[in-house]
Amino acid sequence: MAETWGLRDLLEAGWSEADLEWEGLAEMCAERFAAEDPQAAGDAAGRALVLARDAFKPDDPRLAASLVNHACSLSAGNRPNADKLMDEARAVWRRAGPWIAAMTAPRSARSSLFHLRMEMRHRETFEENWRVKWCAMAEDAMARLDGAPFLLNAAEAGHRLETWRRERPAMLNDTRKLMAAVRLSLV
Repeated sequence: MAETWGLRDLLEAGWSEADLEWEGLAEMCAERFAAEDPQAAGDAAGRALVLARDAFKPDDPRLAASLVNHACSLSAGNRPNADKLMDEARAVWRRAGPWIAAMTAPRSARSSLFHLRMEMRHRETFEENWRVKWCAMAEDAMARLDGAPFLLNAAEAGHRLETWRRERPAMLNDTRKLMAAVRLSLV
C-alpha cells in the first residue's frame, strides 16, 4: 500500500524531504532489481547515492546501503569501482555506532493506559531494549556485507522488498531509517 506524507508530517516527525526521497529511491532500486531491470535499478541506486552523500552524515547507515546498491548495479561491468564502493560501505557501517546511539526510541505504548504508564515509568529500560534491537540489525547488515557476494538475484531482491514493505514502521522515526538501510540493502 502506498504511503503519502505531507511536509507537515515530515516536520512533525523530524524528517526531511531527503529522508523520504531516499527511502523511495532505495525501494525503487530493489523493485527494479526484482523486476530484472538493471538499468532502472542502477539509475535509482545512483540517485540514492548522490542524495545520501549530499544529505546524510558520513556515519548514516543509509549511506552504506546506497553504496552497496550502487556497487551492485556496477558489479557486472565495473568490478574494481564496485569493490571500492563495497569497501566504503563497510567503513560507513563500522563508524555507524554513534549514529545508532543517537537514535530516539519510539513511543509506542500498546493497547492501554497501563502499557503507557509502564513505558513512561521504565523508559530507560525500554530505550535500552531498542538499542539492543538496533545494534542487532546493524550487525546483521555488516555480517551480510562481509560474507556475501554481490546480490544480482531478482528473487532475493523481491523478497527483501516484500519484507521491507511488510515490516516497515508505520511512523516516520529513527527505527524506520535504520530498518530501511538494512532491509533495502541488496547484499
